Amino acid sequence: MSRPATNIVLTEDEKQTLELWSRPGRTEPRYRHRARIVLMAAAGKSTEQIASALSTRRARVAKWRVRFARNRLAGLQDTPRPGRAPELRYPEETTDRILKKLNQSPPSGYSCWNGGLLAEALGDVSPDKVWQVLRQQKISLQRRQSWCVSTDPEFAQKAADIVGLYLNPPENAVVLSIDEKPCIQALERAQGWIRLPNGRALTGFAHEYKRHGTTTLFAALEVATGQVKGGHYRRRRRREFLDFMNEVVAQYPDLEIHVILDNLNTHKPKEDRWLARHRKVHFHFTPTHSSWLNQVECWFSILSRQALRGASFTSPQQVREAIDRFVAAHNQKAHPFEWTKTEVRQQDLQAKVGKSDG
Repeated sequence: MSRPATNIVLTEDEKQTLELWSRPGRTEPRYRHRARIVLMAAAGKSTEQIASALSTRRARVAKWRVRFARNRLAGLQDTPRPGRAPELRYPEETTDRILKKLNQSPPSGYSCWNGGLLAEALGDVSPDKVWQVLRQQKISLQRRQSWCVSTDPEFAQKAADIVGLYLNPPENAVVLSIDEKPCIQALERAQGWIRLPNGRALTGFAHEYKRHGTTTLFAALEVATGQVKGGHYRRRRRREFLDFMNEVVAQYPDLEIHVILDNLNTHKPKEDRWLARHRKVHFHFTPTHSSWLNQVECWFSILSRQALRGASFTSPQQVREAIDRFVAAHNQKAHPFEWTKTEVRQQDLQAKVGKSDG
């Protein structure tokens, strides 16, 4: 007496996928053949009837009935073997399913999705297909972006004022971009070289370091020339800011000075007696959360990359000396930043300012 045929019951999604696979030209002939076997079995056909209709052996029909019953759609794939696995064609809505799943919360215990988790949650999509879709959509699951949108009600007026100083500075006046870079650390790093087992030698520094205090840098960038004046202080209070401003003002005794500043409380007290005594100095404040409009921020980035990153210092004084050397070298070949942004909107995330490596 022969064994009864394995009963097949399909879900709606499985039926749609198998019907897609069974159409000519949609997938490879072997997968089209297997999909037809399962569809006919789900329709109540016996193994012998299916074998006769498809001109194949009964053993082959029984094999794919059993494998589908055990592993569902995954059971119709070939057993892994050396070489590249055959590619299945997925329904067109597979991409939409993956993207919709991304909008849902990841499984309990996970903070974000990855390709394996998405494939497991979808059930009938392989991890390779998930990663392929993510690459096509230019989606990186690990990359994170941040933004800061200004809520300043006077954004347009303040931004126009500052951009106007960059593009059309007043005559017989100097425009300065001023800010401070606080808490620059003096880190002592173990540097040298290490011999590898294969005989190669690598130079660099160890991951361990010692802290030797911090220093604060005030900097004034002359917008028209790119020249920079620096001042070193232990703290960044109002008194340090005014002391630096006194040095700046002394450099331009016969000119009006327009200063671009951010909204730090040390820059704008309620009653500014210092400004009352210096009638030729005019402060222009960037809109809230829009420090990217201040060009000295670009110079701070250049300073960090070219003079501070990866360097070893045993005291704050060494940091100050290194900064002074960089300022001197920078000023010898300084040139102004080129403002290239044609529109400044309140939703902008960053300013498109011409780069300078001077």
